[in-house]
Amino acid sequence: MRKKWWIQGLLLVGLIILGGWAYQTRQINKANMTITAVGSTALQPLVEAAGEDYATHHLGTFINVQGGGSGTGLSQVQEGAVDIGNSDVFAEEQRGIKADRLQDHRVAVVGITPIVNHSTGIDHLTTAQLINVFTGKIRNWSQVGGKNQKVVILNRAQGSGTRTTFERFGLQNHRSIAAQEQDSSGMVRQIVATTPGAISYVGFSYVNKSVQAVSLNGVQPTNQNVERNRWLIWSYEHMYTSNQPQPLAQKFIKYIQSKKIQNSLVRRLGYISMSDMQVVRDGQGSVRQVGAGHE
Repeated sequence: MRKKWWIQGLLLVGLIILGGWAYQTRQINKANMTITAVGSTALQPLVEAAGEDYATHHLGTFINVQGGGSGTGLSQVQEGAVDIGNSDVFAEEQRGIKADRLQDHRVAVVGITPIVNHSTGIDHLTTAQLINVFTGKIRNWSQVGGKNQKVVILNRAQGSGTRTTFERFGLQNHRSIAAQEQDSSGMVRQIVATTPGAISYVGFSYVNKSVQAVSLNGVQPTNQNVERNRWLIWSYEHMYTSNQPQPLAQKFIKYIQSKKIQNSLVRRLGYISMSDMQVVRDGQGSVRQVGAGHE
């Protein structure tokens, strides 16, 4: 009788150990099938949409996408906290980031445009006027042909790739005056849409009828003008990984870079496919012609 209970006890212990091993294995497999991408809110809609599409064709894979801005994405991927750091700027442009420890994967191009509340009566400015608005020299829209209304500036937060690109190429390296800041492009659009006199800037994909996009020097903020570098405020959308990226993250990035996604999802969401660009720009801002159709 004692022998029988002893055998049953061993079986029970064995089942507990086996169950624990199976649970741990499931948890490891689940973690290995999850990709975490953090950073640019300008790139976030594309990565989210591509992630959903990817997951439907790769059952069991989960793409966890979060915002936070380019600086956050770059710092977290550098620290090994996430698989992918989404960024609107080159890693070498971001203070505190060691670019040689990261691998750059460009997946699209985004144009960035000033946007204003409809009440301003403004739909076009010169670059000089735009600089004067954001540096506080112009404080009323009537000074540039608009309504008699106070200028209300809204900035993206420090560390935002959208802000870095806007100040570098839109404001010609001038810094905006201190003003309210927001982490999210979607929130920026919402506040501009509901605040009389407001002005800010967002990626083309965030522009809708609730706000007025602003042309500069007679050039409209369109994808076609970005492709030829006639509209100067644009940036690559980078997905940075470590120099030894997780294989699943590599596969996901290659999926976004594929002709299928570049020719469909990228364009449908308002981004510019890499193959449509007729110029190439490096981290120092130098531009050279390449012609359409390059990858």
